[in-house]
Amino acid sequence: MNQEERDRLHGLQQARDKIITQKKAAERMQVTPRWVRTLLKRFKREGDGVVVHGLRGRSSNRKIPAKTQRQAMRIVQREYADFGPTLAQEYLTEKHDIGVSKETLRKWMIAAGLWKAHRAKLERVHGWRPRRDCCGELVQWDTREHDWLEGRGPKLYLIAMIDDATSRAYARFALHDSAAENLRTLWGYLERYGRPQEFYTHKASLFVTSPKKKDAEERTERPPTQIGRALRPLGSGWIPAPSPQAKGRVERFLGTAQNRLLRGMRKAAVKSLEQANQYLEQQYLPMWNRRFVEPPAKPAEAHRPVCKHHDLAAILCSIEERGVANDYTFRVDGQLYQIDVQQVVPAWRKARVAVQFRLDGSVKVAFQGRLLEAKLCQPDDPPVPPQAPEPRLDAHRLRQRRVPKRGSDWNRNFPLQDAPSLGKVLAAEKKVGRL
Repeated sequence: MNQEERDRLHGLQQARDKIITQKKAAERMQVTPRWVRTLLKRFKREGDGVVVHGLRGRSSNRKIPAKTQRQAMRIVQREYADFGPTLAQEYLTEKHDIGVSKETLRKWMIAAGLWKAHRAKLERVHGWRPRRDCCGELVQWDTREHDWLEGRGPKLYLIAMIDDATSRAYARFALHDSAAENLRTLWGYLERYGRPQEFYTHKASLFVTSPKKKDAEERTERPPTQIGRALRPLGSGWIPAPSPQAKGRVERFLGTAQNRLLRGMRKAAVKSLEQANQYLEQQYLPMWNRRFVEPPAKPAEAHRPVCKHHDLAAILCSIEERGVANDYTFRVDGQLYQIDVQQVVPAWRKARVAVQFRLDGSVKVAFQGRLLEAKLCQPDDPPVPPQAPEPRLDAHRLRQRRVPKRGSDWNRNFPLQDAPSLGKVLAAEKKVGRL
């Protein structure tokens, strides 16, 4: 009998002995006066146990049979003794057709000495951050690796973007979590909604260059990644998230997708990347944007349109620098490319050009923002002869004494062999007093 039941018993005894009224006892026990009269009648027959619930000590009608418990524990002790309760429960369900929850199995394993209960740790509490006011002010961006097709097809990655103010989502499946696939997702978002003010992502190497070990103080500025470089001409900023909890909106979207989207594709028998993106575009995203989107605090639209001068094919690509040889060629992945001879300028020799590896597989080359024509060199193509450099006037060489050519006859009429030596001339001058 617990303390609450003792207090109820004390109230019944006082009502029985006429110390307090039945109405007062009902107020103390928080029941009706009618129930107090019923308890007083039973109190005469059953005694003090009348305040104890009648189901106490009885087994639940939904209790798992003892036979099933003994069978499950025998299997766990024989095959899964070093497994945790969650993993053991999965194996019992899949391989032995024993349906039991992981918490029930955890209690059984603790009682059998196969598992030790651990004290729950206090997790770090993250402060709540309000939503942005306008749609397009901040877009959270993340990728989730998961067995989305559950073994029915290739391994897929879900790349998702969600607006912070409204929870409006855009996503697509990809075979790799690479810069090219993320740029394709960004392209689709820009064409549908426009250019947001800022993106909010984790600190992965796709978005920020890792610092050098020898430059701990980061005295030199880190070069941008391909995605970071692409955001600059778009006018969109980038904010790194200090933790996964900081970008909780996109994390919750991906967590919900692992539950709803995964089971929906299972029902639709999705088996390929194309079918997965089709189901995502036609079924799941419309459902999400219809049921879970919130109205923004302010109706103003922060997205900006993609203008004509925003060449998305040239912006959303991978750009690398290459050196131009004397014959106006450059190498890309072991292949030789030749710049169009009609556009050749002597200043391009030994220059650095930007090679654009576009998402459609084409390769373009640009120099100082100007797009150049280049083609892949074939083995039979004759090389372009390098142009002879123009003569340069060197001031130092002009100041040097001009040396006559050997065999010149400018001193033919001067009999230098018959002239006295310099010593004799000096002696003669000294004798006459001139020196």
